[in-house]
Amino acid sequence: MHCAGCMGKVERAFGAVDGVVAARANLTARSVDVSHRAGVEAPDLVAALATAGFEAQPRTAERETPSAVKPLLAPLAVAAFACMNVMLLSVSVWSGADGTTRDLFHWLSAAIGVPAIVYAGRPFFSSAFGALKRGRTNMDVPISIGVTLATGLSLYETVTHGQEAWFDGTLMLLLFLLAGRVLDAMMRDRARAGVDALLRQAATGAMVIEADGATRWVEAGALLPGMLMRVASGERLAADGEVLRGESRFDQSLLTGESEPVAAGPGTAVHAGTLNVDAPVDVRVSAVGQDTALAEIARLMEAAGQSRSSYVRIADRASRLYAPAVHTLAALTFAGWMIAGAGLYKALVIAIAVLIITCPCALGLAVPVAQVVAAGALMKRGILVKDGSALERLAAVDRALLDKTGTLTLGRPVPDEVALGALSVAEAEVALALASHSRHPLSLGLVQALSARGVRAAELDDVREEPGRGVTGLWNGTQVTLGRPQVAQGMAAALTLGSGVIRVIPFADRLRPDAEAALLGLASLNVEASILSGDSLPAVAAVARATGLTAQAAASPSDKKDAIARLQEAGRNVLMVGDGLNDGPALAAANASIAPGSASDVGRQAADLVFTGDSLLALPRAVRAARATMRVVRQNFVLAIGYNVLAVPLAMAGVVTPLIAAVAMSTSSLIVVGNSLRLAGAAR
Repeated sequence: MHCAGCMGKVERAFGAVDGVVAARANLTARSVDVSHRAGVEAPDLVAALATAGFEAQPRTAERETPSAVKPLLAPLAVAAFACMNVMLLSVSVWSGADGTTRDLFHWLSAAIGVPAIVYAGRPFFSSAFGALKRGRTNMDVPISIGVTLATGLSLYETVTHGQEAWFDGTLMLLLFLLAGRVLDAMMRDRARAGVDALLRQAATGAMVIEADGATRWVEAGALLPGMLMRVASGERLAADGEVLRGESRFDQSLLTGESEPVAAGPGTAVHAGTLNVDAPVDVRVSAVGQDTALAEIARLMEAAGQSRSSYVRIADRASRLYAPAVHTLAALTFAGWMIAGAGLYKALVIAIAVLIITCPCALGLAVPVAQVVAAGALMKRGILVKDGSALERLAAVDRALLDKTGTLTLGRPVPDEVALGALSVAEAEVALALASHSRHPLSLGLVQALSARGVRAAELDDVREEPGRGVTGLWNGTQVTLGRPQVAQGMAAALTLGSGVIRVIPFADRLRPDAEAALLGLASLNVEASILSGDSLPAVAAVARATGLTAQAAASPSDKKDAIARLQEAGRNVLMVGDGLNDGPALAAANASIAPGSASDVGRQAADLVFTGDSLLALPRAVRAARATMRVVRQNFVLAIGYNVLAVPLAMAGVVTPLIAAVAMSTSSLIVVGNSLRLAGAAR
């Protein structure tokens, strides 16, 4: 598959198979996901694809995607070498070489050019032959016809001592076509390599602790949920899990983009691919292989190549009409010039120029290249684009609705720094030791905050947790307790050491980092933001005061959908930002949606984009990148269509030689690719 037209043909081929429910082609991974009913076998699907002119084979998860660049490098090198040498001979002819000298140079050009054209043109010839053999056409058919006719006519000129031969133009056409395809394949290989590199970050195995205390090395593929892994300092995790014993810090930059290691203790969830920075820990495995968060991110990255925006559909239809239109134009040109009395030779040369100059490579590349480059740029900033068409919808949003807990706020209770600073060293050590034995959200927040302060846990005996009352234990013979305070406003925990002073530690769910800057960024993009939350009015009111946003509280999932519908009926394009299960319907109903990486499975699946870091700056960054992408897509369409509007009449009028046609067509494709590469810096 080379372009949007190929993707459309592949999907239509599967659509014609009885029992196939859906098929989605992925140009980046050069693969197709097929949903089908029972009874449809893989050979049936391969045969259907072969009928459409595409070779295929079933793909397993472990199979490495073959490079699309390597098969094109040798033909590109041959075309470049031959083109340079033939050009040198052509310069002599253009400079006035005549008679026997000109014939000699033409024969030398033929001796170099014909074998080179046959070899370098194989990617196009084989594709065109495969399509024609099955009674179909594709983009490579007119290219192959043009190259073959130009070469044959050049040989005729050489044999008959003619004035001109176009071996140089034919080789240049192949050179630029191959250069464009290599450039396109390199970008797709790079995007695919990003997915593979991400999956390779997970360790190849782990040291597993058996029930009898013995340890043994187990490969990642053999790990099972429930196993206990011992992860040494400096080692990456091979699976998702929960820290059971030990305290350390984990570098989660791979998943979140945050370079600062995050403290983790008993009860903390850790993920495959993250690096244990400080000390050995024992981790209970909870998810392995394709169930890990790392594998899910890789799947999201692959899904970004399966876009179907309206612009892609336009390119699909244009590419589908291309071959018959080009053949008709070339035939009409040939017939017209024959009727005008130009003669067979001149009519044929002009028809060849029309065939070459109308190649729609630029049109086919206009949308997918821009989306791939933009999705890659966003991925580097921690924003995963699940569907390229989402960029088109995101570019049009002018209204944003933000959930509160877990979206505007981190959704993680954080202890008050002043209260922590007031604790003595012994109190802090006891608090950490007690909190580390509980999975309560307040305890987890307390463990993280105290560990970040460098506090070491005290030695406790007879530690017990009673639901609703907290954690108790014995410290140097004194009973210590971390539990609910008798009198406190909001979230808080009370630390008691014996009969001494009770320390109350307030907690707060803080706004995400850069929340204020993110909201200002959305406002600067003319996106009006407000809060739409299912939380109670007092909780929402506090965040609304802090952010200055209008808010709707206590909204059920249907209330959220209704709010979005009302805005859409009023002509607004709505961006929904949410994370919870209750946000799923709203995320799906909005024009575009974004979820944080910490969102529920439903939230992540329903959203168009997922940002993995804590910073809310991902919102204006994604909108800016989406608008830049659509600007570039529109520019690409203008370039591709404008080129054809200008070039085709000139070619039909006979003022364009096959050499100039080859240069013009190839240049248009390279301009579109070069224009799309500007999006590499779009996610600023």
